[in-house]
Amino acid sequence: MPIPADLLSTALAGIAFVGCGMTSASPAPAAHPRRRETVVNGKRVKTIDVHAHCIVPAAAALINHPLEAPALLMSDTSTRIAAMDAQGIDVEALSINPYWYRAERDAAAELIKIQNETLVEFCAASPDRFVAFATASLQYPDLAAQQVEHAVKTLGFRGVGVAGSVAGEELANPRFHPFWAKCEELGVLVFMHPLGTRELEPSGRLGGSGLLTNTIGNPLETTIALSHLIFEGTLDRFPGLKICAAHGGGFLPSYANRSDAVTRCFPDRVGALPKKSPTAYLKDGQLFFDTIVFTPEALRHLIAETGPGQIMIGTDYPFPWTSTEVDLVLGMPGLSDDERIAILGGTAARLLGIAS
Repeated sequence: MPIPADLLSTALAGIAFVGCGMTSASPAPAAHPRRRETVVNGKRVKTIDVHAHCIVPAAAALINHPLEAPALLMSDTSTRIAAMDAQGIDVEALSINPYWYRAERDAAAELIKIQNETLVEFCAASPDRFVAFATASLQYPDLAAQQVEHAVKTLGFRGVGVAGSVAGEELANPRFHPFWAKCEELGVLVFMHPLGTRELEPSGRLGGSGLLTNTIGNPLETTIALSHLIFEGTLDRFPGLKICAAHGGGFLPSYANRSDAVTRCFPDRVGALPKKSPTAYLKDGQLFFDTIVFTPEALRHLIAETGPGQIMIGTDYPFPWTSTEVDLVLGMPGLSDDERIAILGGTAARLLGIAS
């Protein structure tokens, strides 16, 4: 359906690229580079970045949420597309870190409406370069379920974004079951991005040097969230769920065998045992992970713990955590051509309904 010019211009002017709790963007390329094409064994591969941030200022303004990086507000996509071209990224799947989980119901409903409609309009302006994860008011699970259904059936989204907790509540809390049930029913990919372990911050444990609120706090929240989804039985209750955990799944894949060990060593203290060993959930097609683990050895280990079919590239754009994910995958020893293609974009294309 053609988009009216006034709506399209509003959408393009109404988006800013921010995220991951940092306040500076990646520097803009000096000039628009030639678009890098990724080829595996002579075959052109469509690369898809599942971890790229944005914000809709008009939505944030409804609850007076400040822009993390107001200098990133822009009326066109030239800087971002130039960076994508330089990195070899064909498609970005945009997501917004949830900042609305404490908003009142009516404000949250209006915020999500503006946000999702703007994302649709924005992506429609460059459909070959952008898709987006829908947003939802997860603090009201019934409303969130309705929002996801509208996003998928009316607006055309194929994924939805969530944080690693909801205003201090675990995603595994049974009150969120209506949301998970709807995501499973609709077959959408859920992109989980942490907001940090804010309950630790008042103690000062994450203060001092090292930006520990982000460096440790973000992957720690993902680790906690995934562990609860496994041990509280959420993944068993909704076996069709597909969740992509940011930052390589946090610390869980690096030490997942301890979760198996606790079920053997303290079976009377872990609650109702999950149907499978905890490590099995990393490999069975419910959990997926991005490549933001920084080194070839870390990626090798992540693949060994989860399988190449569970991995998708992520860049964290516009923040400078990494810009070499395509090269990291292309240079990864021990992968078949098909496995490399799946990580670079094949798996994301399948889950998000992107033509490959």
